[in-house]
Amino acid sequence: MYKIPQMLNCFCVSLLLLPMVATPLRAQESRAFTTEDALNIAQISIEALTPDGRFVAATRWTSRDRKNVDHMRFGDPTYIAPSFADVLVIDASTGNQTPVFDSKVQTRAFDWSPDGKTLAFFYLDGEQYSLYTYDREHNQTRKVDLRTSKNIASNSPLEWRPDGTGILVTLRAEGWAEISRKAYENLTYGPTIVQDSSEPFLAWDAVRNRGQLSIPAIVELPSQEVRELFDHEVSLQNISQSEDGNHISYLSVDPTTTSYTRQDGTDYSVHTLNLADRSTRLLKGESDSRLNITWNDAGNAFAFSEDGDVFVQSIGDDEALNLTSNDTDDDHKAGGDSTQVRYSFVRWRTDGDAILVSSKEGYHLIDASNGDNELVLSLPESDSTAPRQRPVSWSPDGRTLLMTYSARDKWERGLVRYDLESRRTHDLIKDTGLYSNWRFSETGERVFYAFSNGDMPNDLFVADSNFDDTERLTNLNPWMADRKLTRSELVEYLDVDGRTLHGILYYPVDYKPGQRYPLVAEIYEEFFDNGFNHRMNLLANAGFFGFRPSVRLETGFPGEGWLKGVTAGINTLIDRGLVDKEKLGVHGTSYGGYATNLLVTQTDRFAAAINISGKVNIISFLGDSPKITVRNYYAAESGQDRLGATLWEQPQKYLAHTAILNADRINTPLLLMSGEGDWNVPATNQREMYYALRRLDKEVVWVHYMNAGHGAGRTSTVADFHDHWNRILSWYSDHFEGDGDRISEDSGTGTR
Repeated sequence: MYKIPQMLNCFCVSLLLLPMVATPLRAQESRAFTTEDALNIAQISIEALTPDGRFVAATRWTSRDRKNVDHMRFGDPTYIAPSFADVLVIDASTGNQTPVFDSKVQTRAFDWSPDGKTLAFFYLDGEQYSLYTYDREHNQTRKVDLRTSKNIASNSPLEWRPDGTGILVTLRAEGWAEISRKAYENLTYGPTIVQDSSEPFLAWDAVRNRGQLSIPAIVELPSQEVRELFDHEVSLQNISQSEDGNHISYLSVDPTTTSYTRQDGTDYSVHTLNLADRSTRLLKGESDSRLNITWNDAGNAFAFSEDGDVFVQSIGDDEALNLTSNDTDDDHKAGGDSTQVRYSFVRWRTDGDAILVSSKEGYHLIDASNGDNELVLSLPESDSTAPRQRPVSWSPDGRTLLMTYSARDKWERGLVRYDLESRRTHDLIKDTGLYSNWRFSETGERVFYAFSNGDMPNDLFVADSNFDDTERLTNLNPWMADRKLTRSELVEYLDVDGRTLHGILYYPVDYKPGQRYPLVAEIYEEFFDNGFNHRMNLLANAGFFGFRPSVRLETGFPGEGWLKGVTAGINTLIDRGLVDKEKLGVHGTSYGGYATNLLVTQTDRFAAAINISGKVNIISFLGDSPKITVRNYYAAESGQDRLGATLWEQPQKYLAHTAILNADRINTPLLLMSGEGDWNVPATNQREMYYALRRLDKEVVWVHYMNAGHGAGRTSTVADFHDHWNRILSWYSDHFEGDGDRISEDSGTGTR
């Protein structure tokens, strides 16, 4: 195990604050970071902790382990995409790592037994998952041969019984696979496909719904007997076991019709099942309003938010108790305005006697039995620069909250403890590093997290409850010590409307002050946090600045946001003397590809642009992705596309945000990249732009990967991943070098 001195965080901070100077000799002798390296970066996920937090079940994988997905089978409920990883058990006290298997395998859904001695998980045998257990004390793995002919559902939960005598899973009904596969094939191959508006669902919705059907069951151990809890298929979510093991409660989700708003078309209800006599009781009746419930630790009560109020109900109650129904905004009472404060559920307190909720005022602690409401942490309502603080755990005694912390004007991040009695905040760890994936032992004695200095990949760390003793559990990528890697910087700038935005700048690996370099912007929406980014490292090793600028998108008029924000951010860097203004590139993937295509219809500033899996025609896009059915309607009307109206209400907005209609204004050389198996943005949409630019005698190249999905070559085979990036880097290099020397020492006004 790697002991981390208390100076570690100060050291990481110092590295990030070092001035940008010429790279030391050792770094100059290092090897370039390549596409092969990008495939080999190891990552780790905590899958389960023992109750005392001593042992961690984790999976370790690389991007290479998740290639060769059959994207053409998206929408097939019987298909399980490849996702291989090493399975490790890590002793947090000693740092010892024990592999559960000799090679990488495909697994999912891990859970430790209540005594922390046995790990249960699903292991992919062929095309079906099997239940496996790992005996930690004897280092033995074995398959649990279920005494049933039914298969485990590919999306099954896995949870030990409270007394450790069995495991809760879900099964597929007899014949489920054959029926589901045939339904998929009928829509894929025909020979005749008929869709009828008298049917309640679009055909692909009906196929997708089959994937949610299963039969909850308990696997008894050690007998391996299977006790089915229902005699038919059901669609359940949020399954919870009571602490005494007598009841299993759940949210029933019953789709009724295809929904275009995501706010209807499904009936939700909450039930509890008595395991002794298999009787069920309705706790909350059917409603077509979307319902998200959260069970307390004891599994005998749930909470939910609805129409701005928060409710709780125990499995013994006939109806839910509204804990916030009489609360009004004090600021409006004096004027006779009884504006109701809107609350959202956040989390149960550990003992289940109180809940934490949020409002525009801050965080409130509410007694779960009588609704007594106490504002325990005020948050500035209108201060957009105030740090973000998000509760992630309670202390076991319920006296303090553990909250993640992130400043919004600089890189200052970490974890703080908030004392509910003293109303004081204590910093546990806070610096310029990047922290994520917080996990807490039930005893509160150990805190696990992923840490990066902002430029290197994450490693796994553990600390005591006060962060007096911090230890590094993994060193996943030691080979990267001799690679040339970029360094990141947070950039603040004003967009055209005078709003403060932030972007992340990634320096060329051999950066020399006083020289101007080409810049490639990767665009999407808003960016703030850094963290290791293989894409930016590939650009930096090509001799370019990488830049991820933020934009603000206005509902009804999102298309102008990228012109206002992206160009303003780049101007800031040009003014600093960093960037050659004649050597600018821009690209994006998915929504970022769409943004790129819109951007180059509005400006000729870029020497080259790339649209990766991004739509170009928002009108035809409404219906050209049949496997995701109505999602594109929702996205345009009230989702990410932000048009704020239907096509028939505001057709002019759809026309204004369709790049193909302004293809004649594009003078930027454009590379289009797509995947044959892209279920999200089918290649037919990008083909429209290729044909249009050919017709208009513009410079355009279309690269289509037959084995790829959404994301083009990077989602395909290993060979396609290399090809994808070689084409991107060559596209920029060719067009930058066509404007003069690669690096400019003057004011940046290159020649054409």
